[in-house]
Parts: sequence; C-alpha cells; structure tokens
Amino acid sequence: MSLSHQEAVAQLTSPGQMFELEPWIRPDGGTYQVFKNAPPSMREIFGLARAHGDAPYLVYGDERRTFAETFAEADAFAATLVERYGVKKGDRVAIAMRNYPEWVEAFIAVLSIGAISVSMNAWWTEDELDFALEDSGASVLVADESRARIAGASAARLGCRVIVVRADGPVDGADRWEDVFMTGAPLPDVAVGPDDDATILYTSGTTGRPKGAVSNHRALVSAVMGFLARGMVQALVNPPEDPDAPPGGAILAVPLFHVTGCVAVMLGSLVAGRKLAIMYKWDPEAALQLIERERLVAFVGVPTQSIDMLQHPRFAEYDTSSLVSVGGGGAPTPPALIASIDNAFKAASPGFSYGMTETNALGPSLAGQDALDKPMAAGRVPLPMEVEIRDPATFEVLPVGERGEIWFKAANLIRGYWNRPDATAETIVDGWLRTGDIGHLDDEGLVYVDDRLKDMVLRGGENVYCAEVEAAIYEHPAVMEAAVLGVPHERLGEEVATVIVLNAGASLTKDELVGFLGERLASFKLPTVIDIRTSPLPRNPAGKFLKRELRGELEPQQG
Repeated sequence: MSLSHQEAVAQLTSPGQMFELEPWIRPDGGTYQVFKNAPPSMREIFGLARAHGDAPYLVYGDERRTFAETFAEADAFAATLVERYGVKKGDRVAIAMRNYPEWVEAFIAVLSIGAISVSMNAWWTEDELDFALEDSGASVLVADESRARIAGASAARLGCRVIVVRADGPVDGADRWEDVFMTGAPLPDVAVGPDDDATILYTSGTTGRPKGAVSNHRALVSAVMGFLARGMVQALVNPPEDPDAPPGGAILAVPLFHVTGCVAVMLGSLVAGRKLAIMYKWDPEAALQLIERERLVAFVGVPTQSIDMLQHPRFAEYDTSSLVSVGGGGAPTPPALIASIDNAFKAASPGFSYGMTETNALGPSLAGQDALDKPMAAGRVPLPMEVEIRDPATFEVLPVGERGEIWFKAANLIRGYWNRPDATAETIVDGWLRTGDIGHLDDEGLVYVDDRLKDMVLRGGENVYCAEVEAAIYEHPAVMEAAVLGVPHERLGEEVATVIVLNAGASLTKDELVGFLGERLASFKLPTVIDIRTSPLPRNPAGKFLKRELRGELEPQQG
C-alpha cells in the first residue's frame, strides 16, 4: 500500500526509526534539524559500507572491483599517503583526473585519514589548475597522466608531491601509483569528527576565479543520509513491484569532480550497496550499451544526457528495460523531457532534483507521478532541509506563491568558502544559504525555480560565470566592451553568448576570438554565439549592461 508524501516522512522520522530527527545547536547559536542516528564522520559511513563485502561495486571497462576490493585498495592508499607522503589530518590532497576507479579509492582514502579532498575540474587549463593548487595549499596531487603533465610545473613550484595514475610511462616529477602503492597495508588509525573538514569542491567564481566550497564530515554524512531517506520516502509513496529485489546498479555518466557525480551518484551507490558502472567520458551510445550489458536500474545525469540518449538513432535497438529511474539534475529540466522519459522507457520513471555544490547535491526533487503532474516544479524539499522564500533586498520571508530568493537551511550545507570569508558571509546568513535563485512555493510545499539572481550560464550541467568569461575577453586589445550572457539551447539548456564592441579601427573575427579565449578558458566556457558590433551596448542609469535586452536580440539569431 502506498503512502502520501507526508505519511511517508512521518513514518521514517518517528521515534526509534533510522531517520529520526533532533535539533542540533550550531556553535553560533543557530539550530538545525539533524538525523539523530547519523554516524559522526564519513570514516564510519565507509565502515558501514564495508558490510557489502563481495558484492560488485566498481565496473570500468573490463575491470571489476567488489566493495571489499575497493576498500582494501583505499586502505592501502590511505597508508601510502600517511607513511610515504606524511599526510596529516587537515592536509589537502587534490584529485585531478577523469573518471577512473582510482578517483573513488583516493577519495575514500583521503577522507578516512581526516585529510581534505580537493576536487579539481579535469577540463581546467594549466592556469586554472595552478590557481586551485595554490589556493587550497594541497600537499599532494593525485592525477591521471594528462593532468599530471599539465599541472607538473605548478606542483613543483608549490612543493606539491604528484602521484600519477595509469601513466603509460614515467612522468617528470611524479611518482607512479603502482610504484608507491603499499599493497595490503591496513587503514591508519585516525580519529575523525563531524566538525573536521572533508572536501573542497571548486565552483566558478563571479569575480573571475573559482571559490572552494568547503564541507565538513557532518555535512557529507547528512547529505548521504538525506539521499537514502529520499529514496525510502519515494519507495513508500511509489512502492516497487519487487521490494526484495537487489539494489541493482547505477551509471556514472557525470564527472566525479562535480558534486552530483561524487556525492549523489558515487557515495549514494556506495552506501546503498549498488554497483557503479563508470564512464570515462560521455557518449550516449556507450551509455546505452552499458545499461543493457550491466542491467543498470538508475541513470543520473544532466538533462542534456537524457536528451542525447533519447535522440540517439539507435536508441530503440538497446534493451533499457532494467532502468527504474532516469533523471538527474545540474541544469534546468525541460518539462517536455519528463514526458519523453515516461513514454520512451519501458519501466523507468522520471526523477530530477535541484541541488547545488553548496548543498552537497541534496535538494528539492521530483519523481514518478509528481514529475508528470507538476513538471514545472523543482520538487519537494528532502529531509532534513528547510526552505524559505525571501525578499532579495530586505530578507523578509515571503508568503506562499510570492516570488523571491530561495534560501535553504540544513546540516548538509557547506560551512563556507576556502579562504573567502567575504563570500561566505554573503552566501550564508545566520545558517541559511542564499541560493541566488528566484523561485516560489505552492500550497503543497513544492519549490519552483523561476529565474536566477546570479549572473551565470548553466551549459549542459557546467556552471559558467559571465564575469569570468568577460574578464578573459577584455584581455584582447581589440575589445572595448563585452557582455556575456546565456541564451536558450535545445540540448544543452543554455549556451554561452557574447556581444562585443571593438575599439575604433580594430578588427577581430569570431574564430580569432575563440582561439584567443581557448588559451585562457576551459572549452565549455567558450562563447558559441558571438555578436561583434560597432555601436555601444545598452546600459541602465547605473552603467550596467542591459543583458535582458541583449538576450532578446540574440535569441532570434540562433534560429
């Protein structure tokens, strides 16, 4: 028998249940609702996951690792970090690589010894990698061969040791993983507590440099348990046909260096005892093949990836009947996509969520019949999060139905930004996270995201901040004015657009601009819609560009 959402939440949080809630008073005097039975750190979460033993966990190509094998390698690498590299509690260990099993093992190892994992975007340029290494103060960098070569000079300058994974040959200045790995070594005995920092995930900065979002162990544990609770609520609302069926498997189609890949997919699978099929890079047909071969039950990605699969010419040739859920987050979900998923997959229902790096990916979600009935909604707020809609100027709480800035309060929030007290104070106010998104609530408590306060483009799940791209454009001597904005794109959700005015007598072609920016920015940040003009850009009385007006001018040009 199915329950209503409210009944399911009440049942799971009742006294004595796994997800019972209790108040926790923060050091500053504020109060959060937390899971009463939450383990104190991720080290204990990993300890619980070890019970999955010989069940399959990591699948990468022809490689397969059980939970026991994964933890044995993670333990040995933890010992390597402590005994050979002198890594201590609180030290930063950066991970810069594409999706490999070693990414997962390194992450588990780092958190298990109380060090801080610094996730570095594998698409970054040398300058971007250099900044994050220096900003975080990482003492060790674990990288694949490409990233080790790109970041090698920066690491040497900063005194950061480099361990290279899956290298075809020697890499100058780097130790090979297989040469230093202490096979069979036990996990070092380190006390790790809820207030110890666990992760730094860099998110693009509005001033041209990324900000390191810092989460402690309490935040990560709360997020992991929040995902478990959300899954159990959904199971009570929409009971599975076979409640005793094994957990199945999920596909890792998004980068591990993003919060969705790391927390929602990787850690979620780890705790649930679910097999994780790793994709090195996104390819829709390869994903369909993997789903068929491994009989996967869950697909989590950005909406673009679901569209790619559905529109693939050979979609119907692959058996996707094992899928129970198809969805994800990281970008606005077109309502038409929800209906397409429901129609195209035999057994899978759509499920999308609205999470952020700052919430450790946990946030309002929409699944099953809810998604079909209210496709414009972002979803219901999960345990143990609270939400309010506030006036962006006065911070006054607004009533149901009125639009304002979305604020979240929960133990799964980041504690702040690394070395950025200014940005922390601006974003986290009295324990509440200012999302920078405009939205409203309906009478059922569902959250709707209507617009954004932040000047940001969400391109296929990647955050692109306009100020960063504008700063790079302004480095070109021919440019007098530049405005960067997002315009709608059918597959990516949004694409990066720029309108440029040149200095008198200067010349610059679109191809020249892209080539110039390609040396300064990651490829996903490069404008694909470029309008070079001779007349000044429109501004308001305060001198700011009228980007809404520019967007209206650019959108017709896309067709």
